[in-house]
Amino acid sequence: MWLQVQSELTNVILKNVEINGAIPEEWFSMISSNLIHLDLSNNRIEGNLSHQLVFPNVTKLFLQSNLFSGPIPPNISDLMPSLQYLDLSENRLYGKIPLSISKIKHLNILVLRRNNLSGELPHQWNESQKGLRVVDISYNNICGKIPSSMGFLGNLSILVLSNNNLSGEIPSSLQNCSIVSMDFGGNRLSGNLPSWIESDIFMLRLRSNLFSGTIPRKWCNLHKLRILDLAQNNLFGGIPNCLNNFTAMVDHNISGYKPIENYTEKASIMRKGREMEYDRTLSLVTCIDLSGNNLTGRIPFEITSLTRLDTLNLSMNHLFGNIPKNIGDLQLLETLDLSNNKLFGPIPESMSSLTFLVHLNLSFNNLTGRIPSGDQLQTINDATMYKGNPLLCGPPLLTKCPGDETSDDPTITDAEDKPNGDDYERIWFYASIGLGFVVGFWSVCGTILLKKSWRHRYFRFCDDIKDRIALLIALKVVHLKRKFGLEKS
Repeated sequence: MWLQVQSELTNVILKNVEINGAIPEEWFSMISSNLIHLDLSNNRIEGNLSHQLVFPNVTKLFLQSNLFSGPIPPNISDLMPSLQYLDLSENRLYGKIPLSISKIKHLNILVLRRNNLSGELPHQWNESQKGLRVVDISYNNICGKIPSSMGFLGNLSILVLSNNNLSGEIPSSLQNCSIVSMDFGGNRLSGNLPSWIESDIFMLRLRSNLFSGTIPRKWCNLHKLRILDLAQNNLFGGIPNCLNNFTAMVDHNISGYKPIENYTEKASIMRKGREMEYDRTLSLVTCIDLSGNNLTGRIPFEITSLTRLDTLNLSMNHLFGNIPKNIGDLQLLETLDLSNNKLFGPIPESMSSLTFLVHLNLSFNNLTGRIPSGDQLQTINDATMYKGNPLLCGPPLLTKCPGDETSDDPTITDAEDKPNGDDYERIWFYASIGLGFVVGFWSVCGTILLKKSWRHRYFRFCDDIKDRIALLIALKVVHLKRKFGLEKS
């Protein structure tokens, strides 16, 4: 009731306070004319959005994580011409993205993530929107091509268009932007990978598309890159041997990620065998995922110099050769998946030194020899991660290595199991048993034979015991006879 009569409010922040139901238009329209900052995020507010977005002076509007429905008003630029921050993510909005959004000159952040929006992206982006830094329209049903006019957004830093139905190639005009994070995963984009990507980029996520061609060698200059996800495309050729130039995966002091006010980027990363969504901790992830392509050649040994790498997934390709011997140098590695390739040779002993490893998959290769043992490898002791390598042996597989004990029964390793010099232990074992018997026997029997008084006491003791036993037997017999006599009478 108090709020209804406040006619001069400029800032209303009621986020995450369990409000539900629709916004009461009768009195809310009375306080909306002076609002500059409105935050109603993380509630359960419902209603048609097109009837409620009338805030002529608002610069910051946060309505994310509610139950708003309906389309975005087509004349949104007229209703809120001063808008700088607009976050309508995680609602139930549908319809097209209005063309007038590209006419809001002072727009800084546009977030429409996780709705049911359809149609194409606006095509009229222009230089007047030089302040636009974030465009996040992920997890919708947007189709068509990425408009080349987005190249006019010179200060655009974060462009997230993942999980839509976008097609065509990535427009080269985007090289005119200042992009540090590009997430186009989960679309139908095609063509070659963009070689013009600048060195300031922090995350490049293009997984689950139709890209073809090779990995550009120019990408070796991406010194600030920490997340490279090209999984599930049609890439071929070899893995560049200059990945050691990804210095942000070596030096934790190098970071291309600077948080933007009023926006938290989210991204899904395949780690530890499952898809995990990261937001505030995204800047801490270091990942290379090239799985599900047609890559050939060897795994470049230079990749083992990326000492801060925590996820390496090269599975489902056609890679051959040995696993790099110094793979153990990746001390922070938590996920290593090299399955479904044509790798051969032994598993490097250095892998046992990966103390942070929690997910390992080497299945379906041509690896040979004994599986290394180590404290960390024993904690993920799962035979399926070595499946499809018939020449591997040793625990956790049932296949025993040459020279191992052939008996299936559990055995106790004693002196007989030890070769060469350990035979001395067996000799001393039997000698101590014999010596103990001799000493024990003669310490008792010898004393009785030599000392007459002890011998007399010993035999008297034996006679007393014999007499006691005979007396107990006699008494028991008498007792039983009396008992049977009484029963007969």
